[in-house]
Amino acid sequence: MRVLLAEDEELIRVALAGLLDREPDIDVVAAAADGRAAVDLALRHRPDVAVVDLQMPGLDGLEVVTELGRALPECAAVVLTGHGRPVVLRRALASGARGFLAKGAPGTALADVVRRVHEGHRYVDPLLGADALTAPPSPLTTREADVLRCARADRPVRDVARELFLSPGTVRNQLSRVTQKLGVATRAEAYELAQDSGWL
Repeated sequence: MRVLLAEDEELIRVALAGLLDREPDIDVVAAAADGRAAVDLALRHRPDVAVVDLQMPGLDGLEVVTELGRALPECAAVVLTGHGRPVVLRRALASGARGFLAKGAPGTALADVVRRVHEGHRYVDPLLGADALTAPPSPLTTREADVLRCARADRPVRDVARELFLSPGTVRNQLSRVTQKLGVATRAEAYELAQDSGWL
C-alpha cells in the first residue's frame, strides 16, 4: 500500500512515517507539512491511502480530504486528530473520510486503520463513535439555526436581516430565543456552543 502523510508538526510526521515504514505491506511515498502540499503530492504520487491531520496550515484536513475525493477518488482518507469531538467526527465523515483516528490511539492502530480503509471499510474510533451516537440533538429550530449561523458572534442585526429577508426585530427575537434555549448570556456564547455541538 502506498501512503501519503500530511502533518504539520515535523516530529509527529517523522514518527508516523517511521511507524508505518516498519510495516512490510506499507510504503510511505510522500509526507507533507501543509494541506496544499498534501494535495499536490497526492496528485503526483497517487497514494492508495492519505493520512491527514485535521488542523494544518493552508488547507485544513477536511478540505484536503474533500479535494482528494474530487481529484483522486481511489485514494482513501484517514483523518488523524487530537480533537476527537463528535462534531468533528461528523464533519470528517461528511467530507468523505473513510477513517477517523484520535492521536491518542495505540501506536499499532494507525497501520490497522490504513489497511481497513484500503480494503474499502470504514473505521471510527469506538469511544468517539459511541459519543457521536449519544450526542443530544439540536434544541434549535431550523430558522433559529439559520439566523445564528448568519449572525455569527457579532454580525450587525441589520446585515443579518437584509441577508435573510427578515425584519431586524424578527432577527433580535430569534437571537433572544436562541440564547434562552442554550442557557447562555450572549450571542457569542450561543454561537460558540452551537458550533462546538455541531448544530450549525
